[in-house]
Amino acid sequence: MSAVIRAENLTRRFGSFTAVDHVSFEMQSGEVLGYLGPNGSGKTTTIRMLLGLLRPSEGHAEVLGYDVVRDAERLRAQCGYMSQKFALYNELTVWENLTFYAGVYGVNQRAHLNETLALVGLVGQEKSLANALSSGWRQRLALAIALIHRPRLLFLDEPTSGVDPSARRAFWDLIYALAGESVTVLVTTHYMDEAEYCGRVGIMRAGRLLAMDTPSNLKTQALSGRAWDVFAAPLLKSLAVLEHMPGVAHAGLSGDHLRAITMPGCDADALRSALLSAGMAVQSVEVVEPSLEDVFLALAG
Repeated sequence: MSAVIRAENLTRRFGSFTAVDHVSFEMQSGEVLGYLGPNGSGKTTTIRMLLGLLRPSEGHAEVLGYDVVRDAERLRAQCGYMSQKFALYNELTVWENLTFYAGVYGVNQRAHLNETLALVGLVGQEKSLANALSSGWRQRLALAIALIHRPRLLFLDEPTSGVDPSARRAFWDLIYALAGESVTVLVTTHYMDEAEYCGRVGIMRAGRLLAMDTPSNLKTQALSGRAWDVFAAPLLKSLAVLEHMPGVAHAGLSGDHLRAITMPGCDADALRSALLSAGMAVQSVEVVEPSLEDVFLALAG
């Protein structure tokens, strides 16, 4: 596979604030790459530099073989971009929005527009006003607009923010349908569970790229010990015990129980013993498959 993105020490400063701090990575053709991190971690700024919309303060990047500073216009002609707050004309219908943006890219074949509507599942919604659509349908229309010129590389910036879980799942099905059509996709999200859908995941925090690998490799390499679900009462007092226990790298609430990430040598017996010694009632301590949220917390400290 050939690299479609090469970023080397990509950095962006706004005055004294560093939004993206010496980020380096490569992305291969045909990948679905997840860029994971909380709001304000630098994900959007990274995308805007890769699209040539922001000039890097330092470092260099090539996208689809184009220099992001020197060849920004030619680069953007081959990329699709769905921003966090996609611009739809509310007073126009689905079809009118699509034809308007298609015209911007010089696309005027009606068959092509119909194919794009079918791809994102909007057939039958052509006459609906954009402001009458649910958030999930608006999301699909925004994706159709990003795809209308058949880009080789698609940037999706938190595309599922604010939509319900079923719409999020359906949107990821669309992403993988696109990948099957040889579209390379970089998608940012702050939903930890969504990143599990990606072939590789980059984890951002405070402008830094902390790690990038497959979800399974991240779980293996970023966590030195194991993850445990701990059912004990009282819950908050049990949490305090674990937080101050030697051998526990991180402890937190997880619904009606606790999640503990331990260091090597700290096992279920050690956790149970510490809780019982502190007067807690322990129901069970179970080893579990770590999540990407566990990985993020371990990497971010």
